[in-house]
Amino acid sequence: MAHITKIDTEIPLKDVRPETSRLHRARLVVYPITALALLLVANQVFLLRIAGFQLPSTGFYYALIGMFFAVLFLTFPMRRADEFRVPVYDWVFAAVSLGSGFYFASIAGDIINRGWDFSAPPLPTLIALALFLLVLEGLRRTGGTVLFLICLAFAAFPTFADHMPGLFWGSQYTPRETLSAFVMGSGAIVGVPVQVVSELVIGYLLFGAALTVTGGGRFFMDFASALMGRARGGPAKVSIISSALFGSLSGSVVSNVISTGAFTIPTMKRCGYPAHYAGAVEACASTGGSIMPPVMGAAGFIMASFLNVPYATVVSAAILPAILFYAALLLQVDAYAARNDLAGLPQEDLPRLGPTLRKGWPHLVGVLMLVGLILFAHMERSAPFFSAGFMLAVAILRKPAAFWSTLTETLLETGRSSGYLFGILAGIGLIVGSLSITGVGSAVSRELVFAAGDNLYLLLVFGAITSFVLGMGMTASACYIFLAIILGPALTQQGLDLVASHLFILYWGMLSYITPPVALAAVVAAGIAGSGNLRTGLQAMRLGSVLFILPFAFVLNPALILRGEPLDVLMSIGTAGISIWLIACSFEGYLHFVGRLDRLPRLVLGAAGFTLLIPESHTDLLGLVLFAAVLANAMIRKRMRPGAGTV
Repeated sequence: MAHITKIDTEIPLKDVRPETSRLHRARLVVYPITALALLLVANQVFLLRIAGFQLPSTGFYYALIGMFFAVLFLTFPMRRADEFRVPVYDWVFAAVSLGSGFYFASIAGDIINRGWDFSAPPLPTLIALALFLLVLEGLRRTGGTVLFLICLAFAAFPTFADHMPGLFWGSQYTPRETLSAFVMGSGAIVGVPVQVVSELVIGYLLFGAALTVTGGGRFFMDFASALMGRARGGPAKVSIISSALFGSLSGSVVSNVISTGAFTIPTMKRCGYPAHYAGAVEACASTGGSIMPPVMGAAGFIMASFLNVPYATVVSAAILPAILFYAALLLQVDAYAARNDLAGLPQEDLPRLGPTLRKGWPHLVGVLMLVGLILFAHMERSAPFFSAGFMLAVAILRKPAAFWSTLTETLLETGRSSGYLFGILAGIGLIVGSLSITGVGSAVSRELVFAAGDNLYLLLVFGAITSFVLGMGMTASACYIFLAIILGPALTQQGLDLVASHLFILYWGMLSYITPPVALAAVVAAGIAGSGNLRTGLQAMRLGSVLFILPFAFVLNPALILRGEPLDVLMSIGTAGISIWLIACSFEGYLHFVGRLDRLPRLVLGAAGFTLLIPESHTDLLGLVLFAAVLANAMIRKRMRPGAGTV
């Protein structure tokens, strides 16, 4: 499955590792490197000052880059032929990564005090070149060829920026000045993306690894099955709930599809769902995990850093749109099951809720502890360490004999996930640095505002299209970082809410996972379901249609992200809830309490749902009138034809 992890969104998939695998051969080096890195992170987060030692911030970032890039080169192969061995050049790359990272950590003060980010002596420049090349190779291994080429183009851009036309004109730098700015400046390789991962995200990667190693994924699956398995269309609802729970903690779309879909997709097919529909349900549910609090992958933390707000602010703003999306999915699969008479699973095939909770309560407590510490204690940096420590401690107390395997497996998963994320985001730092030092980022933002004029809707459409297109070649985090620089200022200059604008960018950047021609989540789900890629992608696009509408709804009406007067928020929640219900029923041709719908009532019902999402009182009234018209028509026809099942 190594080819899948290269295109995953955030955290690589935990897979089966035979004794001859690459990971097994490198484990004795990965264990101590990851343990040392986590100790260094804990020393910074908790201000432990172990033996009086405390690195300056920039030195801390360089040290982590060195350690986790070493792990990256030992765990992610350069080519498919190296999947079961670690060739000599990867050991060399790992050693050079460690050496260059610790070297720059040791001279972090000189870099700042002597202005080496503009012009450095020969030795730091030579080592900077080595680290720069390693960052590009690490990006190619983890992000894939498309993202590698994009970042390479931006890395070269400052050397010819003054020859570019119009809004792409910028300040020019020599290759040596560009190299110094990228490696020794504070806005590129050690810029905001790497800073956020170092100070915030690593703890959540440890939490995700602990959750996986201690059986959290299986618990969430059993928990969802016990709750919803017997309901109408139960397997599809289990897929949605389990993917929401698992994805909200990992933020990984493709890994979520593989890990939960391997169980849910065949079960949906056995209960009567067509293969393409089953794959589309899992693809949509897994994609939504990257926008579902409390973790939301790395993008949520990067957003908080860009906006300079507590992470709890991002979580509270993202929660209602995510719930509305999953509610729409549940309503659609329920309406589909009702229209096609699909029953749930028999009780004897399902786990019981009581035993499931007794066995898996540490995972539930760990998640609740994480959420509570983030929202109420504002302990964004330390919360995942406490939650992960709790789950690991309970797992070891339950099975003391598994102490070593639990510890080492957690280290391996954390190291591999961190190496993957550093490989992606250090490379993305080249884009951030290039736009920053040339000044092109702010110029493009100004031109977007100028091109749209005073038409806010046109600017939002420009932004949506740009986000969607870039999302085809980038991960969700990479796309968000790029557009937060280019598009974010343009949206906020129009008076839009700051958090809503950045959530708008994030939503549209991840839509490519369920939208052809890329539809990566749908493609992976189609492989499991045995259905056609295009058909599954089109069905996923239809099921996830609310994701196309919600960003426009909450960016124009911030009450949908819980910002505004309480009465406005409550009214917006009510109309949005009715709206997604009507849209779901329209798409599936079935209205609860009424029955099947013909084409015209479906169209009217869909129009009613769309008008209810527009933040205007007269459109709400129009939507309710249209809904009432469908209901009145249904009642009249039922009286005229008793027993008829279609309206």
